[in-house]
Amino acid sequence: MMHHARGTFTVKIQPLTPAPAEGISRFSIDKEIHGDLEATTKGEMFSAGDAKSGVAGYVAIEVVTGTLAGKRGTFALQHSATMDQSGRKMTVAVVPGSGTGELKGISGSFDIQLANGQHSYDLEYKLPE
Repeated sequence: MMHHARGTFTVKIQPLTPAPAEGISRFSIDKEIHGDLEATTKGEMFSAGDAKSGVAGYVAIEVVTGTLAGKRGTFALQHSATMDQSGRKMTVAVVPGSGTGELKGISGSFDIQLANGQHSYDLEYKLPE
């Protein structure tokens, strides 16, 4: 059975050097997540394109450490996103096999929304019985 965890988060993104190649940027990602999931994250993101003119893409991996539905552990999120004149396309998936502790075996997806400068999320997830 799928469950939902919802709440808000803040994110700090900082440039990292060296960049892996000309035209690719590298960043650290640090989040504080609140709500049904209480956690912090650490990760890295790579991007290309021209975000200032609205055409770009990024990929990222981040490790989430915290408590979900009273269960403590970690899991990884894998991001893949693009944006262009038609809008944004983003998927953020729980990495299979990445769960530890009481979150071992977790699967699902992490939907990110941005409204009025505030980030929120809907984590749709399943844990083993």
